[in-house]
Amino acid sequence: MGKLKIVTIGGGSSYTPELIEGFINRQDRMDIGELWLVDIEMGREKLEIVGAMAQRMVKAAGLDWDVNLTLDRREALKDADFVTTQFRVGQLDARIRDERIPAKYGLIGQETNGAGGIFKAFRTIPVILDIIKDMEELCPDAWLINFTNPAGMVTEAAIKVGGWKRTIGLCNVPIGSTKLNNMAMGYEEGEEKLFHKYAGLNHFHWHRAWDVDGKEVTDTLIDRIYHPESEFAKVLAEKFGVANIKNKIFVYEQIKDLGMLPCAYHRYYYITKEMLTENLEEYAKNETRAEVVKKTEAELFELYKDPALDYKPEQLTKRGGTHYSDAACEIIASIHNDARKEMVVSTQNNGTITDLPYDCVVEVSAVITAHGAEPYNWGKFEPAARGQLQLMKAMEETVIAAASTGDYNKAVQAFTINPLITSGYEAKAMLDEMLVANKDYLPQFAAVISKLEAEGVVYIPA
Repeated sequence: MGKLKIVTIGGGSSYTPELIEGFINRQDRMDIGELWLVDIEMGREKLEIVGAMAQRMVKAAGLDWDVNLTLDRREALKDADFVTTQFRVGQLDARIRDERIPAKYGLIGQETNGAGGIFKAFRTIPVILDIIKDMEELCPDAWLINFTNPAGMVTEAAIKVGGWKRTIGLCNVPIGSTKLNNMAMGYEEGEEKLFHKYAGLNHFHWHRAWDVDGKEVTDTLIDRIYHPESEFAKVLAEKFGVANIKNKIFVYEQIKDLGMLPCAYHRYYYITKEMLTENLEEYAKNETRAEVVKKTEAELFELYKDPALDYKPEQLTKRGGTHYSDAACEIIASIHNDARKEMVVSTQNNGTITDLPYDCVVEVSAVITAHGAEPYNWGKFEPAARGQLQLMKAMEETVIAAASTGDYNKAVQAFTINPLITSGYEAKAMLDEMLVANKDYLPQFAAVISKLEAEGVVYIPA
């Protein structure tokens, strides 16, 4: 095989140093020839800053990889072996609107959940489909490794709407949960002795765990992590919590009844009122997560400008999303070497979860082979989880349909069935305002938005 050509769409991201570090750490498993970092004109400055740093990192590692920076996506994609996607349509200003507009209406504003998550999908899905059209022509055998959020919906759109079967999505949340569980069982930091099975949707999965003797320890972990009097709970949650989710305490009895460990994002659905209260307090102080991240990112890029910096700085962990890029590198290495690494990924269900459509995309434990992800069978969920899971998948499918067609009625429907949006005319008013606020990034809704503006709908910054 020839040397690998790897392309990253959204190469100007603040996460790129972790991606480059991941490739450097796997240099003995991947014979890389070219790395291409791609961005758009809006991201030119960031691309130049982080791209120069990437070149320094590769040089410091003593590697002869050709690190290219470009605004020409088609130039980069020609004959690529792997394409990774980590872009944010509208940059962080769009995320700020996603979080602040719902809060103005008294609802949770969050990057991948509720109204904010829906609009991130609306902006992102048309772009991933355009990327796939270029890939069909320029690199028809390439793998698409997606960690652009909302990762599950974007991956499903790539596979089912775009027809790109060689797509795998990923998320960093299971990585943190796995580390947390091992620590809770008394293993040393860095030891991963437990066997895990994850199943559900991106940012809406559950998992179980077994020890080296084959004994299931899920119930023990629930007690150690979620019991209100557990000596482990506070320290472990602080060490392995998700940066963009406040560590509110779950209702222990409810988790105990589930018999599974939830993911951090379940807080938005299991303790909605408490999360909303926190969300609205941040909104009032102009300290939504997006606003905090924007400041953190500005500080990171000031660091990246340092011509002496040729390694990933520790400050990047404050950005949130740590481990995403490294996981992408691991997937690429596993596919390339048929290494059969166990990972948690978004891939087609194919009967893995019997409660969901056969061809939908789920987030599950899988073995990563040369031909893609082979999921571990999960089977059925008990009613309490099954009902929510099926509703969330129906919502995702409706969002994807609206995003890929510009169907306004389906957008209304997606808002109506989303558990974090209060349905009714006020929800429709919020939808209309968010459409107008995002008009520069929603070409599929152009006719709808023109009609709304003619009717007097305006975006009023909150």
